Amino acid sequence: MPRTRNKDADLQRERLVRVERYRRDPLGFVTWAFPWGEPGPLQDHKGPEPWQAEVLREIGDRLEARDGPVRIAVASGHGVGKSALVAWLILWAAATVPSTRGVVTANTETQLKTKTWAELAKWQGLAATNDFNELGATSLASKLPVPEGPGRIDMVPWAAHNSEAFAGLHNKGSRVLLVFDEASAIADPIWETAEGALTDAGTEIVWVAFGNPTRTSGRFFECFNRFRDRWHTQQVDSRQVSLTDKAQLNQWVRDYGADSDFVRVRVRGLFPRAGTMQLIDGESVDDAVRRVPERDGPQGQRAPLVMGVDVARFGDDRSVIVLRRGRDARSIPIEKHRGLDLMTLAGRVAEIAFERGPAAVFVDETGLGAGVVDRLRQLGVQRVHGVNFGAAAARWDGDGAKTLYANKRAEMWGNLRDWLRGSGALPDDPELRADLTGCEYGYNGQGEIQLEKKEDMKKRGLASPDIGDALALTFAHPVRPDWLWDAPPRVRILDEDHEYDMFHDL
Repeated sequence: MPRTRNKDADLQRERLVRVERYRRDPLGFVTWAFPWGEPGPLQDHKGPEPWQAEVLREIGDRLEARDGPVRIAVASGHGVGKSALVAWLILWAAATVPSTRGVVTANTETQLKTKTWAELAKWQGLAATNDFNELGATSLASKLPVPEGPGRIDMVPWAAHNSEAFAGLHNKGSRVLLVFDEASAIADPIWETAEGALTDAGTEIVWVAFGNPTRTSGRFFECFNRFRDRWHTQQVDSRQVSLTDKAQLNQWVRDYGADSDFVRVRVRGLFPRAGTMQLIDGESVDDAVRRVPERDGPQGQRAPLVMGVDVARFGDDRSVIVLRRGRDARSIPIEKHRGLDLMTLAGRVAEIAFERGPAAVFVDETGLGAGVVDRLRQLGVQRVHGVNFGAAAARWDGDGAKTLYANKRAEMWGNLRDWLRGSGALPDDPELRADLTGCEYGYNGQGEIQLEKKEDMKKRGLASPDIGDALALTFAHPVRPDWLWDAPPRVRILDEDHEYDMFHDL
């Protein structure tokens, strides 16, 4: 028995000594720590992708040079293995310097939990150092005894009004790891606060930022431009990575155009030409959550009540019912239903319609939704209008200028964006926020705004924006308020040149 204990202790010391060799060699650590090519999950993989190896090698070279903080920024297309690289860096940092302190953040908590942390759990299970750390729901804590005290790397969703987690990131004489995932969407104040962690003398500091290059403003963009002398930058084309689905990438090129902003961002790892790919920014949503809904006037209680119904298409989607009155989309709770059949959904919509009497009910009739429209009419619900997302957008806007929207869905979301920038009020709903800020856009061959497809959002790890689509449906057409009608209400959708403007005084 003592011999067994001694042998185990010897093996542990041998591992610790070996790991120490990789303190400034993350590529060596990744090559050694995982069972590349062995039977199991990695049997078909010989090691990191070339672009991943380049990043790991660059970090090691800069650590060896001991010339200040290591800053690495990577802009890439879709599906190149960013999350895997983030996991390797976390495990390398924690294993080779057990007193490492760090923060990993991303644009949403969903991204962190379902992508970043899930990937970390996978690689932690495969690592030769998997007993060095304890992986919790929101942190990776070292189990190794060290004089400086055990380290910990935390998962922290960023919030512009709550940057304390970044302000306190100091670890004098040891190591600090800072990881920004989906960095384009992280607000500038978080970047600025994080700079405070770079002031400790005698500390190894590694700051890495990964993301799709969706915006031509903000600190991630500036890593490749104004601040490029501080950052080692890399841009990765998805087509050059063995992991990616080449058929899907080629489909995107055919759908959007090889030099479209969508392909530049999602495939080629290049920044868009048109400023930003994000249709609705987080600040507009946060302002709408804080805003007090208007109660009086034409955009308050006198405004028409409009219902939007998004019908689930697939098993993991939800059917969503939203009611909005003028600038107020908060007062009436949003209903989200998973697994409802079409007739049950139609029954629930009819129940709400009979109770609240909306001036218009706009239902997504694309695909399965047509059945809901027919059933609502059979039930005697008034003012039901089917909306085909792929139908043509209005050809002219209210100012007589040609619209720039490729289809009805893009037009509705554009109207929703304008409403948010005005005085719209939203509920404090994280899922709604993720829907609104996650949807991106590009341009078709005619220069018209074209929203990212739902299935494409799913492919990059986001949920189908069912709540966002239901809210957008309330902007399908201008709707005349009851008090403008002398005759009994019948069809209340206005001609596009009518004097009533849903955005009046916004």
